[in-house]
Amino acid sequence: MNDQNVTVAVVATQVTPRIKPSNYPEPFASRMAGREKRTLGDLFGLSNFGVNLTRLLPGACSALRHAHSKQDEFIYILHGHPVLLTDAGETQLSPGMCAGFKAGTGDGHHLVNRTSEEVSYLEVGDRSTGDSAVYPDDDLQAALVEGKWQFAHKDGSPY
Repeated sequence: MNDQNVTVAVVATQVTPRIKPSNYPEPFASRMAGREKRTLGDLFGLSNFGVNLTRLLPGACSALRHAHSKQDEFIYILHGHPVLLTDAGETQLSPGMCAGFKAGTGDGHHLVNRTSEEVSYLEVGDRSTGDSAVYPDDDLQAALVEGKWQFAHKDGSPY
């Protein structure tokens, strides 16, 4: 049986970008300027994992440097040369390279586009219930509650 409202296949670059550029509270949300996400997993109704086609303009970053407690993450570089920052330092990436981030390690990570060209990559993460995230460089922590991220200062007070 085939529901006619089910999306079967799309051209990923033609999917409308996410309207809200960031879930972070200010002053962090504005730091995500130049990042554009196309939520491909949501388009197909995927519930066990998410997939985003993400584009970073020159000077933009993928997220605040963060580490998840329960969510594994994976990235695959399609275009451009971002820098991956982790607790181990900086790694220059190029098209065809990938990286994975195991949950629970506490190793904060994010990508930064320090070039004059756009970067595009696929990011994949599971949708583990009870996930939380720490942000080693910022006064921020997050908890996934009923499918929505709730943000607080490191002392626990809400934003």
